[in-house]
Amino acid sequence: MTHHVSSMLETYPKDLGNIDQEKLAECIEACFECAQTCTACADACLAEDMVSELTQCIRFNLDCADICAVTGRVLSRQTGNNVETTRALLEACRTACKACAEECEKHAQMHEHCKVCAEACRRCEQACAELLATLG
Repeated sequence: MTHHVSSMLETYPKDLGNIDQEKLAECIEACFECAQTCTACADACLAEDMVSELTQCIRFNLDCADICAVTGRVLSRQTGNNVETTRALLEACRTACKACAEECEKHAQMHEHCKVCAEACRRCEQACAELLATLG
């Protein structure tokens, strides 16, 4: 877990309630890491000679990157936390990460960037699931 994510949560002036701060910090970190990794993977796919065969991968990369970035930003805001919205975003993020990981895994043997991306997606998928489990 990054020091800054945890530090920001620890300095929040109000009580964060029943949310597991460690799981929250891990999920925020995983979301932003996955967003960056998916963006970079889409760009790497565009640079491949066989780019036309990677269209679906690029689409899933970009969708996942956007959803992860939004989820990380929303999770970073704790004032007036809306549990239903948080739960829906975590479900969407987990779904996007699963789909992107599965697509990237199809290309992982040939493209190392897809292997790295699939790993980041799986980590984020797991972090979302773990945080969801703590929300009750």
